[in-house]
Amino acid sequence: MQDPLRVVVADDHPVILFGAEHALLKFPGLQVVGCARQSTELVKMLQTAACDVLVTDLAMPGGQYGDGLQLIGYLRRNFPNLPIVVLTMLENAALLKRLSELGVTSVVNKSDDLSHIGLAVQYVSRNLEYMSPSVKASLDALRMNSGGKSDEVMLSRRELEVVRLFVSGMTIKEISEQLNRSIKTISTQKNTAMRKLGIDRDSELFQYAQSNGLLNLSSHARDNTGDVT
Repeated sequence: MQDPLRVVVADDHPVILFGAEHALLKFPGLQVVGCARQSTELVKMLQTAACDVLVTDLAMPGGQYGDGLQLIGYLRRNFPNLPIVVLTMLENAALLKRLSELGVTSVVNKSDDLSHIGLAVQYVSRNLEYMSPSVKASLDALRMNSGGKSDEVMLSRRELEVVRLFVSGMTIKEISEQLNRSIKTISTQKNTAMRKLGIDRDSELFQYAQSNGLLNLSSHARDNTGDVT
């Protein structure tokens, strides 16, 4: 008889954590060996417990090792052979591209049925890619909109500047006054940035900024800011 896959689950929301664990237990070949609420607990668990697959929330602030892409990067460097399933509410093109570049081949949107978490674990354990339905739909739409091209998502320095100021809490009018550009120009640059990132709503822009560490950067740190892929 084959040994069960040992899974660690990490999420800062107790309801999601419980739901994910419960969903995984419905799969006979999976065993949840630990649950974590933030990155400090998660890393300690991975250092001490045998784990075959990690299922982790993307936005999970408060821990020593950060969250978002910072945490995923740390995990890939320190546990390079550990397959990771990422849980998120965000599915924009730039984020999915960055996760792929970090070696993450499975993303499950929390709005999809939680049974997809178990399916994702089974797939990544066999080195196969798995995207839940809404994530796959976003990727398909992206490919259709780009005509099959896979160009990098690139923001100009000015677009990135506007995004950083906007997610810091400033209004379009306040940004226009600070940067000495017209309101129409600022609005156009913000909308262009969102279109490039595959984002439709301001809430997704905030999530993207958090996941990419833009909320932690000064709006004056403008060196090498042409690329937020």
